[in-house]
Amino acid sequence: MAGASAPKRQDTRKFFENLSGAGKSIAVLTSGGDAQGMNAAVRAAVRMGIYVGAKVYFIHEGYQGMVDGGDNIKEAKWESVSSMLQVGGTVIGSARCKDFRTHEGRLKAAHNLVQRDITNLCVIGGDGSLTGANLFREEWSSLLEELLQQGLIDEEATQRNSELHIVGMVGSIDNDFCGTDMTIGTDSALHRIIEVVDAIMTTAQSHQRTFVLEVMGRHCGYLALVSALACGADWVFIPEMPPEDGWEDNMCQKLSEIRSRGSRLNIIIVAEGATDRQGQHITSDFVKDLVVRRLGFDTRVTILGHVQRGGTPSAFDRILASRMGVEAVLALLEASANTPACVVSLVGNQAVRLPLMECVQMTQEVQKAMDEKKFDEAVRLRGRSFENNLSTYRLLSFRKADSELPNSSFNVAVMNVGAPAAGMNAAVRSAVRVGITEGHKMFAVNDGFEGFYKGQIKEIKWGDVGGWTGQGGSLLGTKRTLPGKHLDKIAEQMRIHNINALLVVGGFEAFESILQLFVARADYEEFCIPMCILPATISNNVPGTDLSLGADTSLNAIVETCDRIKQSASGTKRRVFIIETMGGYCGYLATVGGLAAGADTVYIYEEPFDIRDLQANVEHLTEKMKTSIQRGLVLRNENCNENFTTDFIYQLYSEEGRGVFDCRKNILGHMQQGGAPSPFDRNFGTKIAAKAMQWITRTLKESYKGGRVFANSEDTACLLGMRRRTLVFQPVVQLRDETDFVHRIPKEQWWLKLRPLMKILAKYKTSYDVSDSGQLEHVTRVRPKDSNTSTAI
Repeated sequence: MAGASAPKRQDTRKFFENLSGAGKSIAVLTSGGDAQGMNAAVRAAVRMGIYVGAKVYFIHEGYQGMVDGGDNIKEAKWESVSSMLQVGGTVIGSARCKDFRTHEGRLKAAHNLVQRDITNLCVIGGDGSLTGANLFREEWSSLLEELLQQGLIDEEATQRNSELHIVGMVGSIDNDFCGTDMTIGTDSALHRIIEVVDAIMTTAQSHQRTFVLEVMGRHCGYLALVSALACGADWVFIPEMPPEDGWEDNMCQKLSEIRSRGSRLNIIIVAEGATDRQGQHITSDFVKDLVVRRLGFDTRVTILGHVQRGGTPSAFDRILASRMGVEAVLALLEASANTPACVVSLVGNQAVRLPLMECVQMTQEVQKAMDEKKFDEAVRLRGRSFENNLSTYRLLSFRKADSELPNSSFNVAVMNVGAPAAGMNAAVRSAVRVGITEGHKMFAVNDGFEGFYKGQIKEIKWGDVGGWTGQGGSLLGTKRTLPGKHLDKIAEQMRIHNINALLVVGGFEAFESILQLFVARADYEEFCIPMCILPATISNNVPGTDLSLGADTSLNAIVETCDRIKQSASGTKRRVFIIETMGGYCGYLATVGGLAAGADTVYIYEEPFDIRDLQANVEHLTEKMKTSIQRGLVLRNENCNENFTTDFIYQLYSEEGRGVFDCRKNILGHMQQGGAPSPFDRNFGTKIAAKAMQWITRTLKESYKGGRVFANSEDTACLLGMRRRTLVFQPVVQLRDETDFVHRIPKEQWWLKLRPLMKILAKYKTSYDVSDSGQLEHVTRVRPKDSNTSTAI
């Protein structure tokens, strides 16, 4: 995605100022099971609707409220959705509704909508809720005809409300809807599961226990699979891929071997809908009894149940839901009589619109494939993201016997460079284990390039990285030292240890380091080896990737702290908080954290501001504070402006807001860098490291000639980054032109497109480029095989 600094191409860019909601009415409802993040979606849809001049209504209690009408359908105001971003569940209520399944129920619902001239519905729910909405839309004309005949509405009302437009957002913790990589609530549910797993691991290790954990997912194994990947579980049961016959023997043998190698605990994860190949239900109790009977291990069962639905939404879910809510309103404004009901989805890092019924049909096909025992087909239909998770889990889950491993005779070194970032350890664990599986000898370098030139290099084995996924920081040790001044010594260490390939996990320094080694290839043959960078930094300032490892964990730390800070003032008078975030010159953390925490203003280096802007922001906030709004939140990136410091902004707001609000300031500091990695960072680190090791193996084979490795082409020194929808290997030398080295940021940054969205949700008038949206795509069925260079995340 082009950043805000891209040249203005008026002919190709489309701005939504041309899209007016005047005279339109939009209703928002949540239906089916609740999911964390639904409130963020409701808030975004309401505020965007009001922003474009439409009348917006809440429908309380889902379809039941639509059928019952009356006070269940209320007009929403800007302030109605204040302070709900951080609340789990759905504040407008949800209900299962039998009445809406009947013709009479839908007729009542249509009457209630026509009375208020509501012809645009924004439905947040699972596939059942969205299918119901589509049926309602298909019947709309006949329902109006019936109401007209019964004399309940007149001809004019029939004409005025002749078309019903529907846009769906999928809210479901199971992530069981085809067409989107993530549904609202899934990431938060994973947070709940991983919190429990981390807690269980400490007690399990104390007692040498086996834990069987049952997670939700009656028809979909996503939560079980990703949490197994994120915690390094020893065995996982999912509905899409039942275990092979005789699994009881295989599982017990594997658990026994893991214990015999010195591990003190076993974790087994069971999706509630897991079955065997014959369709017999596999329960957590059955698994526990089997382990006790066969192995005599002390075994406990934990059933997570509705804990997974509860709690505060994660930063990811708030951002996802906010982006989807805004996109849903745009889709409603652009809908015509011929537009099919659509669902707003996330593919890679991009919001897209897909025909609702295509997604529903595909989702139903997954179940059909499972019923017909076509399990490979079921996994394929779930989508590339699900397939990648499963193949990565299989790759990492079990150490093969040495006799079964290919013998590559290659030595691969892994190291961390730059500041510590959550997810680094998950990436190293994955790289080490995949490397061993590919037959390589793996070496760990301690303390970055400083450790490299000092010779702090030693072989690292499969068991050495056990339990690493949940650890924050960098267990290998990391330094910011660049290799430039120590090339002789580094080349010597490469000769001594016969290093044939290098994997570097780190931030901007990692990028600069590999660039230096690439340039030095002309003088040092030792650097003519495959080299790959995995971007890992909380600042998310590495060129060539939309997302870096560690940024998600850091965002969650910022958002949790902002929630607490806002809550600390509950019961006091109106208060504004000025909060400083990290990020160097990169405003990613401040901007995206601001979007997730509901900030009023965010100051960043990439968007210059002057005293007039500050004055306008203070006045804007003062006006808001004169309404029922009690809290204000202002975020400032640490290097956004050398003169307008956090103290300066705090004093300005304090002085100008006197009599209306008072101020407090917080500098978040290094707490943004610490903590256990989020499920997203564990999973992302694990998958990209596995992908990188497979690339290294391939590149080693291609560059092995005459009994040695020699790789000096541009495409043998790469960065693996996520670009929009795919993971891509990009030569570092090509990324040089995309980089502002002085400020250590990419010249173009996709997330700058989120800034107008944040401003709209904070009640600012702004210009919003919608050229990326508005394209209705189709659900792809047959996919080309992944090329060597890119794959879905």
